[in-house]
Amino acid sequence: MSVITNPSTAEVPVRTRIWCTVPMVVCASFACLAQVSFASQQYAQDSAPYLWMIACVLVAIPSGLILLARNSYPQAVFWTACLLVVALPYDSLIALMALTSLLARRQGTKVTLRSVLAAATTTIWSQVRDALHPAEASIWHAIFSKPYTGVRYGNTMVMLVDERTIIASAVVVALIAVAIATLAGLHIRSRALARVAEAKAQSANEQVSRLRTTLDNQQLADAIAAEAHDTLAHSLSLLALNASALQAESRKLKAEAEQLGNANVAGMAGKIAGTTEDIRRQASGALDEAHSVIDMLRHPEDARLQLAANDAEASLTRDSLLQLIGDARAANMRIDTWIDVQQLGQLDESIGVIAYHVVQEGLTNVRRHAPGAPVSLQVDANPPPARGACARQQSDDAAIPLAYGRHQEGGRSSWFGQTHTAGWRNMPIRF
Repeated sequence: MSVITNPSTAEVPVRTRIWCTVPMVVCASFACLAQVSFASQQYAQDSAPYLWMIACVLVAIPSGLILLARNSYPQAVFWTACLLVVALPYDSLIALMALTSLLARRQGTKVTLRSVLAAATTTIWSQVRDALHPAEASIWHAIFSKPYTGVRYGNTMVMLVDERTIIASAVVVALIAVAIATLAGLHIRSRALARVAEAKAQSANEQVSRLRTTLDNQQLADAIAAEAHDTLAHSLSLLALNASALQAESRKLKAEAEQLGNANVAGMAGKIAGTTEDIRRQASGALDEAHSVIDMLRHPEDARLQLAANDAEASLTRDSLLQLIGDARAANMRIDTWIDVQQLGQLDESIGVIAYHVVQEGLTNVRRHAPGAPVSLQVDANPPPARGACARQQSDDAAIPLAYGRHQEGGRSSWFGQTHTAGWRNMPIRF
């Protein structure tokens, strides 16, 4: 909900209710019909003015329908209603209803003053015109007449007050009616503006709440990142440093053993040096990954964009699989593949993205936890019947979750050296 501001006027979002519209249309048409019916009593049935009254009656019946357009065109409805009241012998109720609708839906000093002045003039003209009609053709005379007098009772209508009092009463009532219509329109406008202000305040509060939650989450992420940097990163750094020191001592021991001619000690020292080199390399890689995770915690928006971009770019095609396999072989992985991807176009795009990440994570796990181990990869896009969405060791009942190929901690020690299958309806992936 919003207010559209204009230099001269401003639109106010007022809700138009059907239970208000129906009575307004009926009452406006009835008021116009009543006054024109009274006015027609002063003319003979065969005269031209009487035919004009009949035409006015026919127009009065649907006249209230113009109020249906008051929500979209309040100014046009108001001026049309004023024109009808001034030009035809109609009551001013329809113009007052249009005035209320206009004041409720448009704010602006010029619009308010102009419309109130026009409505006051129209209403006074309508009521005074009726008061100036002959006694038998005037609603105001009927109000101030003595009971049981008039043509319908077979006698002359007797007035209880003089003509000046009737005209003055008509003017006063017209002004009171204009005041009531004006206050009603302003009240409806103020309520609508209050709803707008409340909606804006609620939106601002929600925005503040979201910002506060985001700030709290970011502060928590910063605290976790700082703790991870102080503990995990430092521990991995010390592990890599100690592995480098142990590797240097092992090489020194190997050199001394070779000088002394002790082949067994030299061989064991060489193995220790190779193992410590693997430990140092893995610790360095883990340290880089830890720093990457810490950066993600410190800069969540960049991480979110990066992850979204990775998911958007990931797709299971022959080219992408060959790229993954090429990267694995470039990292000195021994890998044998069987890829049958003739019908990849029939797969759902989301399944293809997940399958790509399954292959990617599976190769990454092999490279991290079993460096140098031989790997066989089979990808088949034209499989037999459907498989469940899980990966399972053939020699074990422990299921490996399919979320990007990650598996449970308890299965890491025995995961490699087994055959694992991840499958969908149209695609099994086997390691």
